[in-house]
Parts: sequence; structure tokens; C-alpha cells
Amino acid sequence: MKFKFDWFLKGMLVAVGLAFLWPAPGAHGGFLHPELLNKAGIALIFFLNGLGLSFLALRDGALRWQVHLLIQASTFLIFPLLGWGFLKLTGDWMSVDLQDGFFYLCALPSTVSSSVALTVAARGNVPAAVFNATLSSLIGVVLTPLWMAWILGRSGTAFAVAPVVMDLLLWLVLPLVLGQLTRPLLSAWASRNKARIQMADRLTILVLVYTSFSDSVQQGIWSHYGPIMLAETIAGTGVLFSLVLFLTRALSNLLGLSTEDRIAAIFCGSKKTLASGVPMAHLIFGANPALGLILMPIMIYHPLQLAVGGIIAQHWAHRTEK
Repeated sequence: MKFKFDWFLKGMLVAVGLAFLWPAPGAHGGFLHPELLNKAGIALIFFLNGLGLSFLALRDGALRWQVHLLIQASTFLIFPLLGWGFLKLTGDWMSVDLQDGFFYLCALPSTVSSSVALTVAARGNVPAAVFNATLSSLIGVVLTPLWMAWILGRSGTAFAVAPVVMDLLLWLVLPLVLGQLTRPLLSAWASRNKARIQMADRLTILVLVYTSFSDSVQQGIWSHYGPIMLAETIAGTGVLFSLVLFLTRALSNLLGLSTEDRIAAIFCGSKKTLASGVPMAHLIFGANPALGLILMPIMIYHPLQLAVGGIIAQHWAHRTEK
């Protein structure tokens, strides 16, 4: 599986560039009414996610408990602990908003599509990858906000848990459940229109990226930062990704997992979701004008994990052919 700089990644660059050139429509009070548009977009994304979740796939991959334990521990325990250590190391010189962004990256669930695609390409345990990627998305609805409430509370940042939980239930959990409930009626239609649904999902994410950065630009957040901030973000995401790859591989070997299980564990345990991360950030951080800065780590981590993951998948695919 080769990494391709596809239209979605190009679209992210366009959305960010447009926000810097013309932020007014996407900022709070703009004619796009992001206060309503963002929540409608979030509901659409998670309805489509619910429509695509297959519990038959969950059942088929549910038996390999060691793999599941390693992947979920990597996603929701090892990653956040690394993020906490990262905050301790950078506390004196890195922007607080960027630190929040790094910990948010660490608290996010795994991806679904790329984890499974890379596992398929590397000839790994595909049912285990599907099971864990899907399970991670569901667990993340609960654990990601809890991790953020803990870390923001420790740093003294105001974090009203009750309103965030209500927003998550209304705009994320409810659409996800509705999507799952309508799956028996709409699954055939969804299968026929899979490409269009994915297009709608990705376009909605790009709108959310635009509105996130529009507020940051309008409030003058970026005027305080230069190329050094971008270099810090790229370096930080690279270090985190390398550490998690090393740890998941070492733990897979320690547990004596088969090659197929190890491939699934490394790919699923090292991935983080941009597709759920952007809309969830709007609910967790609300009207924070620095939301664009908070999203920077996951936006850089996303293409990094695809590029490196593609190289690793090719290596393993050739190795298993011998």
C-alpha cells in the first residue's frame, strides 16, 4: 500500500489556506453560522459512522483477547501516558494550546479505514483489525473526553464537564446510535453509495477544519507563532509515532503474538483518527479561539501515519510472501 497525497490531504491544505486568507465567513458570527454548521456537520459524520459500523465484523474478530488488550491499552493508556510525559518535558517552552493539542492527539481513538487497509496490505489479522478499530471508535466516545477533562483540570484550565457530556450525547452518541438503528434499512443503499458517503464525510471534515482555523486567525492567535511552532509540532508528532511503533512492536513480541496478530496490533495501536478527532474537538473545546492550533498535531500526525504505515505494510507484505 503506497502513500498517496490524495484529494483529502490537499483539501486540508486548501481549507487552512482559505482560513488564513478569508477567515470571516467561518469565524464565530460569520455568515456560515459555524455555531450551527459545525454541530450539524458533527451529527452527519457520526450518523454516517454509525451507518457503517458492522457488529458482525465485531463478532468475527472478538476472540483474540491478547491482541485486543494490547491495541486498546496502546490507544487509551500508553499513548496518553506518553502525552502526559510530553507535557512535563515541554511545560516551560511550548504553548499551552499546542500542548493541549498534543495530549488531545494522544487521547483520540484509533482509525478504522487506514488501520484495516494497512493490515490488509501487510497480510495481517484483518478480523482483529476490524474489531479493534471499531471498538476503539466506540470506547473513544467516553475515554477521550474523560482524559481531556483530567488533563485540563490538572493544568487549571476551565473545563465544564456537564455541558460537554450533553453535547457529546446529543451531537455524537445520538447520531451514532441512529445510524446503527437505521443500518438494517439503509445498509444496501449505503453499500451502493459508499464512495459518495465517504466524499460527504470528508467534505464535512474539511468544513470543520476551515471553521476551526478561521476563528484562530480572526482572533490573532497565529500572529504569536512562527515556523518554530510548526517545526516543534512536526518533531513532536514524529517522536510520539516512533515511540508507539517501538512499544507496540516490543510488547507484541513479549506477548508471543503471531506475525498476523503483531501486524494488526502495531497498525491499530499506533493510529489516531482525524475523521473523529476534528468534530470531537469542536464539542470538547467549544468556542476556544485556539482550536486551529489545538488540531495541528493530529493534522500533521495523520499524513505521517499513512506515509510511514504504507512503507511498513509494503515491507511486511514482501516478507510474508517468502
